Amino acid sequence: MGSTFIVHGITLGAEGIISEFTPLPRELPHRWSWKQLAGHLLLKGLTAVVALPFYCASLIETVQSEIVRDEASSGLLDCVREGLARVLGVGAPHSRRLLPLSCLLLPAALHAILRYAIAASVQRVALWLHQRGRKQRTDPSNPLDAYFPELAAAWAGSLVADVIVFPLETALHRLSLQGTRTIIDATDGVVATGNGGSPLVLPVNTQYDGFSDCLHAIRRKEGGAGFYRGFGALVAQYALHGALGQLTESVT
Repeated sequence: MGSTFIVHGITLGAEGIISEFTPLPRELPHRWSWKQLAGHLLLKGLTAVVALPFYCASLIETVQSEIVRDEASSGLLDCVREGLARVLGVGAPHSRRLLPLSCLLLPAALHAILRYAIAASVQRVALWLHQRGRKQRTDPSNPLDAYFPELAAAWAGSLVADVIVFPLETALHRLSLQGTRTIIDATDGVVATGNGGSPLVLPVNTQYDGFSDCLHAIRRKEGGAGFYRGFGALVAQYALHGALGQLTESVT
């Protein structure tokens, strides 16, 4: 959880710094041009590239089994240390299957740009539809009448974006974990190891040569459903977000 917040902070900081020292706009004006839009999307892609090594380190912490994790050596800034170590090529040795960060730059930038573009587009369409059908049914002096529609539009935009880019995210995660000696829990079935009934853990043993090879291998070996492994967790996440939003709106 700590590394997730750190990566989010690095992303926001990198976006601010890049926008300050380049002509790339951090926010789009109300009347934007195609050049401004291209620069804005480029900024999102560059930010994802800067945060990529730290995102990979955080991803390992997120999926690593608690059984093999050494709590004595774990710290809040471990993802920063591991991210810098991956960039510099120092630290604990990894497998030969570890892909260089250069192979992940394009998928990471593409994922960030597509997710942002889809989420922002759906959010604007949802707000436009709400304003079009609202008429005089809301009190203009009540700030909640403006806040909750924006919240619902943002929820819908993020949901649609995450569903559409989920296959791309699946491939990006597999490539990020390949060769990092990550041990994960066997969540596909209730399986226990010999003594004590300890949960079974499995190493990540993928052998993809790159992004395109990963996509073709998943489609060939697992079918279309392979791109949506773990999709139930995404559904549960957004169902919880939606339920909390509805509860908050009904209470207020």
